[in-house]
Amino acid sequence: MDLRHLRYFVAVADNELVTRAAQRLRVSQPPLSRAIREFETELGVDLFQRQKQRLTLTAVGAVLLDDARAILSRVDGFKQRAQSLSSGEQGRIRVGYVDGAMQGGLLSKHLRELRARCPSLAVDLVPLNSEMQLKALADGVIDAGIVYTPRSEPDDVALHNLLSDRLLLALPADDTLARKRQIRPPDLDGAAWVAVPREEDANWQVRFAQRCASAGFRPDIRYEVSQLSAMLGLVEAGVGRGFVPASATRTEVPGVKFRTLPWWTHTINFWLAWRKQNPAPAVRQLLLANRISAE
Repeated sequence: MDLRHLRYFVAVADNELVTRAAQRLRVSQPPLSRAIREFETELGVDLFQRQKQRLTLTAVGAVLLDDARAILSRVDGFKQRAQSLSSGEQGRIRVGYVDGAMQGGLLSKHLRELRARCPSLAVDLVPLNSEMQLKALADGVIDAGIVYTPRSEPDDVALHNLLSDRLLLALPADDTLARKRQIRPPDLDGAAWVAVPREEDANWQVRFAQRCASAGFRPDIRYEVSQLSAMLGLVEAGVGRGFVPASATRTEVPGVKFRTLPWWTHTINFWLAWRKQNPAPAVRQLLLANRISAE
């Protein structure tokens, strides 16, 4: 059965006049009339009663008209779904993320833009550190990810800077420094510290100590945790102070105060990462939704 016959059948039934149906379909009248007769012959039934130029549905034709509309509707829906899947507007996207992107709302911000553009697109979230995300991208396990600044930029991965986030001092609410108007480097010298180590970087502590020394203080790193939420929990418990991205302080944390240190200029950078070669269609939608160039 030719779908063209179904479309012709519906058009003639809607218009009754073959000439009008031919105009709607943008075909000439003789081929349309011939196609209707071929369709009736194939089915072995009369779909229309003919009165000069006018064709009216038979009882059988009236019943089959609803079936024809349903079939064409499903075909059109199938075509639209195929196009939506091909464009990335539907289907599924797998997005990796680092803890800071979740804590600071960066992940939700960009997913919100994606949802506004592609409400039918399903999103799978995969918590992974930066190095594991880059490997997962290469292996096709995830389609995109939000990472911290990689130690080296892989040739097959595109990176777009989403945020250069300043760092704030987190300290217990009852800390004496919480009430001080200005906090200077000597105020932090020798203080107990809670740190979030640089991912899979054995030398992070050396570099961090050098930065602190250059600023004029020496922290006593007593705890190392992998998540910001754990670090804030320890700060709240009063066991030490620490640096947190400003974006992670968007909501109040009971028992913790945040202070800006004008003299501490170091930032933490978040990047959107995706495969350069043949990115998933949904990744293109993610980039478009957030006005990010794929070049």
